[in-house]
Amino acid sequence: MQETAYAAQCVAAETTHTPAAASRRNKALTLFALAFGTFAIGTGEFGTNGIIELYAEDFDATIPLATWAVTAYAFGVVIGSPLITIAAARLNRRTLLLGLIIVFLVGNLVSALAPNMAVLIAARFLTGTVQGAYFGAGAVVAAYTYGPGRGGQAFATVMTGLTIATIFGSPAGTFVGQVFGWQWLYVAVAILGLLAGVAILMWVPRTADLAGGPVTTELRALARPMVWVIFSVAALGISSIFAVYTFIAPIVTDAAQAAPVVVPVALAIFGVGMAVGNAVGGRLADQFTSRGLTGGFALVSVFLVVVALGGASLPVLFVGLFGVGASAMMAIPTIQTLLARFAPDAPTLVGALNLSALNLANALGAVGGAFALTAGFGVLATSWVGLIFVILGLLIFAVTTPRALRLLDGARKPG
Repeated sequence: MQETAYAAQCVAAETTHTPAAASRRNKALTLFALAFGTFAIGTGEFGTNGIIELYAEDFDATIPLATWAVTAYAFGVVIGSPLITIAAARLNRRTLLLGLIIVFLVGNLVSALAPNMAVLIAARFLTGTVQGAYFGAGAVVAAYTYGPGRGGQAFATVMTGLTIATIFGSPAGTFVGQVFGWQWLYVAVAILGLLAGVAILMWVPRTADLAGGPVTTELRALARPMVWVIFSVAALGISSIFAVYTFIAPIVTDAAQAAPVVVPVALAIFGVGMAVGNAVGGRLADQFTSRGLTGGFALVSVFLVVVALGGASLPVLFVGLFGVGASAMMAIPTIQTLLARFAPDAPTLVGALNLSALNLANALGAVGGAFALTAGFGVLATSWVGLIFVILGLLIFAVTTPRALRLLDGARKPG
């Protein structure tokens, strides 16, 4: 009985009207608080990519070894976030968000104080455990705030902070690292996290409608094969972002022969593309079943080729970076709505799994790109690695998902 009530409550985040007592201003503040948290998270995540060369030099490490700080963060999301989500299933989503912010603060402060690569890698893993759980809980709160039929836009709103981080937070953090030392990036991110925690405390409503439920309800999502299929498609397809983004500094300075000061500009261009793609993808996800994913993955394949073949020219590189960011991000809200269709009774967990998939993509892109560099290929070869991954993701999707959706829709029709 309790599990049935919880399943109904989860679906209510998508299918009930927003409480009349919540004013438009209160809704806007709630959504701002959620997005500000993802802005802080994204600034730390993507900012690390921009300072790889700085902490590698400080710790006398090679670039492939230094990349493990990025990879460790990704594994923190992939491994830690679903476990935290399951362990905290009964917590109110507001309480969960506040607890995650505390862990985020600790992880970034330890990162700033890290005396060697081993401690930095461990601290980035700890910080990564927050991300997926935050996005999962945040997506539930955003869907509750938006009301019915707008799950794609709700998730896109939570993702907005992440995309804005790529435009402003990550480039600014990279600049701070270049001028004051890489440690100050993580100090700045911790301050942003503290402000986000205050915003959540003030503006995310205290309501039993955001209460958690039985662990078994969330766990049932893990037994559904199509959840793992979409997870795999997401991880492969979105790795195209990170096969380029992880190595954006050496791509700019080595391949395009530009000055290091251009790296923040390239990061910002990539981020603008991600923001545009996220906004478009949120609307596509609510109107169409899978066009955001198939169209996004097809377009990112084209732009990866543009970067691989023309990235030595700075104008062409900028066009390619914008296109990769925009087209890959178009797919992410659709991934969320597909996961929710196959596991509608576990919205927090599927949100965490979506971010876990994205960070597995982060690891795949980083490791695949590092492998290409170690093998002696030029830095632009990382784009070919991303192309291989995204084509595999499209193939898996085409073979499995359309038929599964038809079966799902047929099973839900009366009679």
